[in-house]
Amino acid sequence: MNKNKKDAIYLHLLLLLFLPLKLCLCAEEFDAQNTTATIDVGVILDLDSWSGKVGLSCIKMALSDFYATHHSYTTRLKIHVRDSNNDVVEAASAAIDLLKNVQVRAILGPQRSGQADFVANIGNKTHVPVITFSATSPFLSSTETPYFVRIAQNDSNQVHPISAIVQAFGWKEVVPIYEDTDCGRGFVPFLTDSLQDINVRVPYRSVISPLATDDQILKELYKLMTMQTRVYVVHMPSSLASRVFLKAKEAGMMSKGYSWIITYELTDTLCSLDPSVIDSMQGVLGVKPHVPRSKKLNNFATRWRRKFRQENIHMDRIELDVFGLWAYDSIWALAKSAEQVSVVHSGFKNLEPPGKNLSDLKSFNIGVSQVGSELLRALQRTRFEGLSGEYHLIDGELPSSTFEIVNVIGKGERGIGFWSPTYGLSKELLKPGDQKNYSTSKDGLGAIIWPGEQLEVPKGWEMPTSGKKLRVGVPVKDGFLDFVKVERSSPTSSPTVTGFCIDVFEKVMMSLPYAVPYEYVPFELANGTGSLSYNDLVNQVYLQNFDAVVGDITILANRSLHVDFTLPYTESGVSMIVPIKDDERRNAWIFLKPLTMDLWLTTGAFFIFTGFVVWVLEHGINVDFRGPPHRQVGMIFWFSFSTLVFAHKEKVLSNLSRFVMIIWVFVVLVLTSSYTASLTSMLTVEQLQPTITDLKDIIKNGEYIGYQKGSFVAGLMESLKVDRSKLKSYSSVEEFHEALSRGSRNGGVSAIVDEIPFVKLFLAKYCKKYTVVGRTYKIAGYGFVFPKGSPLVPDVSTAILNITEGETMSKIEQKWFGQQEDCPEQGATTVTSNSLTIDSFRGLFLVAGLSSSSALFIFFFVFLHEHKDILKSEGSVKQIVTSMIKQFDQKKEISTDTSHKGKPPDCGHTIDVRDCDQVTPNMSTLQSPAMTIISSYGDGIFTEEEDFSCTEPSTPNHHSFFPNIEE
Repeated sequence: MNKNKKDAIYLHLLLLLFLPLKLCLCAEEFDAQNTTATIDVGVILDLDSWSGKVGLSCIKMALSDFYATHHSYTTRLKIHVRDSNNDVVEAASAAIDLLKNVQVRAILGPQRSGQADFVANIGNKTHVPVITFSATSPFLSSTETPYFVRIAQNDSNQVHPISAIVQAFGWKEVVPIYEDTDCGRGFVPFLTDSLQDINVRVPYRSVISPLATDDQILKELYKLMTMQTRVYVVHMPSSLASRVFLKAKEAGMMSKGYSWIITYELTDTLCSLDPSVIDSMQGVLGVKPHVPRSKKLNNFATRWRRKFRQENIHMDRIELDVFGLWAYDSIWALAKSAEQVSVVHSGFKNLEPPGKNLSDLKSFNIGVSQVGSELLRALQRTRFEGLSGEYHLIDGELPSSTFEIVNVIGKGERGIGFWSPTYGLSKELLKPGDQKNYSTSKDGLGAIIWPGEQLEVPKGWEMPTSGKKLRVGVPVKDGFLDFVKVERSSPTSSPTVTGFCIDVFEKVMMSLPYAVPYEYVPFELANGTGSLSYNDLVNQVYLQNFDAVVGDITILANRSLHVDFTLPYTESGVSMIVPIKDDERRNAWIFLKPLTMDLWLTTGAFFIFTGFVVWVLEHGINVDFRGPPHRQVGMIFWFSFSTLVFAHKEKVLSNLSRFVMIIWVFVVLVLTSSYTASLTSMLTVEQLQPTITDLKDIIKNGEYIGYQKGSFVAGLMESLKVDRSKLKSYSSVEEFHEALSRGSRNGGVSAIVDEIPFVKLFLAKYCKKYTVVGRTYKIAGYGFVFPKGSPLVPDVSTAILNITEGETMSKIEQKWFGQQEDCPEQGATTVTSNSLTIDSFRGLFLVAGLSSSSALFIFFFVFLHEHKDILKSEGSVKQIVTSMIKQFDQKKEISTDTSHKGKPPDCGHTIDVRDCDQVTPNMSTLQSPAMTIISSYGDGIFTEEEDFSCTEPSTPNHHSFFPNIEE
């Protein structure tokens, strides 16, 4: 008893000590309640939904946490909750009720995008901010409704991580599956555009109504199974998505080969789904906004989980999602903004009296908020670190941030990587400033368990499960059956298709890692007599009459506009075939062949011109270039042409002549060497010379050109300026041979233009009679045709590379085209004539012409200068010209001894024996000392002392010795 009395006494003492403190706290709280202003805020949620329950719970905790932290604030938010019952009209009615009867300063919600669209317009008219944390449709925008604020990620932001995933695994087609609401319809265009940027097709869009029955959902899924695409992007709320995935598993679409990607509207609510639904989603990939982990977030999550479990005892799995965090941050942002503006005594400004239109807001007598615009600006300016990350608005919504990529495994999800606008895909979360380039490699993701518990990445497409075979169109041909040949044992029997192209196609399909059933369908005229053009055949794939086309189909740009081609499996190019001339070594005039006619004429002209120049330069000083006119003309031709074989014996005395001869002898040396080499080649090497060497020759001469019937070559020739009337089509190798044998003048053609594979086939049979000439016109070669965006194209192209790089292709070619061992090697290079042309010596003749002309100009300049007195004389032009000619024709003296310059030759003095017709030595009669004889022997002028006597000729007139020198 004593002990109890002591405890009682201690208790009373403690109460007495804390009573004043308690009274102070109560008084302070009473004063705060009297001094703070209440701000009414409306909350519109679907209270029966998971997101609605989580959102409301987070809103209440946010209010409590905010004012516990900011107890000095003079404003207090008071929420007024309304249930929209997942209905647009209910949401709009709740908004009108809050605005009219409560006069709320802001509305938080509603939850769905369709509801928010209606309420945002009401808020825009009343100037009341409508703040949403879960309406993510791209259709909602602050541009059209300025009072709409989205404290959440826009759905358009997540299309980029989804596209990065698709690109990482090389998928070429994606089918979106979405809810038939504004939210779903607003998301798909952004997804489609993002996929098109990486060359991924969207062949089909699967739209499912929120009111669809299970049978309707199953019917739509079966429709997807009949298509090739096996990659799906699901964008819908968890209520509808749960039913879709349960039915997908029932239909066998959650097995090997399928790929599923879900958006964050579903990814963030996985924790709320039934375990049976999670079990049906095994292997699914999902994206969701990344929320940075923090101590504050962990503390809140723990408290929230405890509180939420108390309020919702029937729920087994309780996890906080990003929508709850955005709801929490929305209250903090609104509370901070309300404190910055004066909203206490400002209400709604009444509008004009209600009108007759009951749908107009004026009918409800709501008015316009006087503080809405200030509150909106405060929300846009506010920045703080929230639970979901940094809070700040750009264009009225949260900016794009990092997304987390998860894989549904077991009872929940497992993170496999991240996507950020700066770095792309990465296994670890990268920070700003990290040295890494943007990546869409699958190496940036962790290990993934795909549907069907598969580790192998799905290729993204499969053959339809309907059992339908590929309809492969093949051309019916009258000729060139080595490429494609279609035979029928009876009109109703299945066709037998063989040929080079068919063998290649079958080898390719056999090498694929999966089975692709197909059947050949001949493409022929209604009467079965032949094929239409190849363009028509290719167009059948675009018209969906064929699933593929196999044959000698050339890859062309205009065809690629509507279909896809595989990589080529043959050589590329178009070449020209012409007949080979007979062996020209039996031609009697082959010695003229080394030079073209133009070169022969030019060379002859330069021989004459050079001889004339040397004669002009030597005529006045060299006896060899003097004499009667006929002798001088003969010397002009003889001297220059004798240099051709270096047989000239006349010596030139003028330095200008020597300069000209140095250049000319070099020109002659080059010409003779080239002529000898060309003639030797013609006489010793077997020549397979074509009759025509270039397409331009055919066009110029107006000759005919042959091509294969139905080929694009006709259009190619027309683009090269070939007249359409000069083109003839043929259907077989034999027809080619017959047309070339006749020639253009006899109803045939001068050349055949066709693709290299056909050229090789033709030459394998007629290689000794024809050859390839001219340039090769580049084309891509033969390829297989598939519909635009067909997922078969990459795999078939890869298989073609494997076949063409090995021996398989060589064996197929040998089987159909045979050996060509007895044929000379044919090249698709340009074959030109062996005759030398003037173009090869243009520079050489230019040098020779300039040197001769320069020497001639210098000579006449000096000559005119020496006889300028004649030019200045007062005689007539005829007299002046006659005098100048006489001076030119006059004999000039040239000697190395200047002491005797100008002395006439006479006996006993220095004489030039070249001026004497007759010189006889007479030793007995020589009385005077030996006289000096100037002669020109060998390479120069020399003097020689010897006894000579000058014997006068029988005719005393010395003009017989110097006929060109006057008295």
